[in-house]
Amino acid sequence: MHPLDKSILETLQRRADISNKELANMNDLAESSMLNRVNKLKEKGIITSYRAVINPKAIGYTVQALVMINLSQHQIQSIDSFEQRVAQIPEVKVAYHITGRYDYVLHIVLRDIDHLADLIKNTLSKLPGLDRQETFLIFSSLKEDEGYSLDYVP
Repeated sequence: MHPLDKSILETLQRRADISNKELANMNDLAESSMLNRVNKLKEKGIITSYRAVINPKAIGYTVQALVMINLSQHQIQSIDSFEQRVAQIPEVKVAYHITGRYDYVLHIVLRDIDHLADLIKNTLSKLPGLDRQETFLIFSSLKEDEGYSLDYVP
C-alpha cells in the first residue's frame, strides 16, 4: 500500500470528521487529488463507512457484558437461524462466531442490571438452538477500538 494511503487511513481512523481540505493540506496534496485518493480507497472496499464514536455512559448505558454461547446443534440451518436473530437484538454491540469452548461471544450494552436480567430471561434464553450461555460483566475498558494498525500492511 502506498505510504500516502496509509497516512490517509491513519488520519481517518482517528478523525473521520476531518474535512477533505484539511486532509489534503496535512498531506501536501491538492483537494481534488485527495478526494480522488479517498474515493479509490472506498471503491477498493478499504474504507467501508464513517461513524461517530459515542460514550455509552453519556447516553445511559451503564452496564456492558460479554455473553458466551454454545449451540445445541451445529447444522447450517440452526446456525443461520441463530445468527439472524442475534443480528436483530439492539443491545448486541458486537457478535463473533468463535472457536474453542464456546461457539459465540456477544458484547452487549445495557442501561442497568435489570435490563441485563430482562435481556437474558426474555431474549437470549429464547434464541433458537441455544444450549448454554454464560455472562461476564465488564468492570472497565482497558483499551477501546482505535482502528487497525497499518504497520504491517505491505
